[in-house]
Amino acid sequence: MIVELLVVLLALYVGSRYGSLALGAISGIGLAILVLGFGLKPGNPPTDVIYIIVAAVTCAGVMQASGGMDWLIQIAERLLRKHPDRITFYAPLCTFFLTVLVGTGHVVYTLMPIICDISLKKGIRPERPCGVASIASQVGITCSPIAAAVVAFTTISASNGFDITIPQVLMVSIPACVCGILAASACSYRRGLDLDKDPEYQARLNDPETYKYMFGETMTSLDKEISKDAKRAVYVFLAAIAAIVVFAVCPKLLPHYDGKALKMNIVIQIAMLAAAAFMIIFCKAQPKKAVAGSVWQSGMVAVVAIYGIAWLADTYFSNYLPQMQAALGDIVGRFPWMIAFVFFLVSVLINSQGAVVVSMLPLAYSLGIPGPVLLGVFPAVYGYFFIPNYPSDIATVNFDRSGTTRIGKYLLNHSFMMPGLVSVGVATVLSCLLTQLIW
Repeated sequence: MIVELLVVLLALYVGSRYGSLALGAISGIGLAILVLGFGLKPGNPPTDVIYIIVAAVTCAGVMQASGGMDWLIQIAERLLRKHPDRITFYAPLCTFFLTVLVGTGHVVYTLMPIICDISLKKGIRPERPCGVASIASQVGITCSPIAAAVVAFTTISASNGFDITIPQVLMVSIPACVCGILAASACSYRRGLDLDKDPEYQARLNDPETYKYMFGETMTSLDKEISKDAKRAVYVFLAAIAAIVVFAVCPKLLPHYDGKALKMNIVIQIAMLAAAAFMIIFCKAQPKKAVAGSVWQSGMVAVVAIYGIAWLADTYFSNYLPQMQAALGDIVGRFPWMIAFVFFLVSVLINSQGAVVVSMLPLAYSLGIPGPVLLGVFPAVYGYFFIPNYPSDIATVNFDRSGTTRIGKYLLNHSFMMPGLVSVGVATVLSCLLTQLIW
């Protein structure tokens, strides 16, 4: 049992070192060793969740191809440029709500250079808004109605006797996560030395070439012309999300088969694919451009990662469930909230909130942890900021031309550690309190 667990952990570690598609592909090697080498019975791949991710990513990718994403970025930029003094608070909220709308945190790549530019031109240390904004872009995944983590939570919970809808999840996760982001922003408001007192920044400022690099051009999206088709695509996308929420709140509106309403995972897939089709037909969105876009590509990478990781984890845990129940049952029975630390540590390893939910939530239910407790610790599935190797964090470091957002000499003393711990910690505590009040 221990040797096979080491195989699982090694596959996850090696996959995280290579990143991208390797997370899922190298999990296949671990799966082959467990099944063909040790003779374990294969688990079940999370097909329902994968289908939903494919549909949602296709819809968001088509909206990006239509130019709708550019319009959302422009709206966020206008807000930030109108209130540059408050950018440490407003920038994280912008990246958070963009992720909530689109279902992926990779939209931050377009907005982050603008955040850096505004803060630098205003004389605000860019590390302050940039560190929190990168964290907030990933926190938003647990608050998006079309994100894999949220959909997986409701789907797996329903199959384990905790019937909860997507709006009910968001009713807890959104206020808790927003408070966590605001707490992280408050902690970052005076973080580090002011630029006029930072000797490293002043040295860069006195170098003519570096000065030109930092201030030579203005990063903006406001010069892009937004077509009516792009705006129409955003309206179609928002209408699809609204329809999903309405059907989740009022299941009586759905068709019923054998006395049961149509499952929400099917509703989400239908709504997303139909919306993508409407954008292609009526908003002039080009499918080839959608496939080449960052949203669709990052989403498909997530599909492969979740497919491999979750299948590997389910294969191991399903074969040793009785032993785990016997070993952990007493601890979990007394301190069920400790599952939050498990979620967090697994996230550090596999860099995917959706994969954490799909692979670990069934185990948590099998250990007898109540659904409301698991909803309370839901924000803890984001822990991959701990080791700064995630693409959004690395990109943020590169976008900051001032050099204040950085990965420290000792790896863990980086610009994302403090806002990440504060945001996730506060959100998890508040989420637990909210679930206690509601359930």
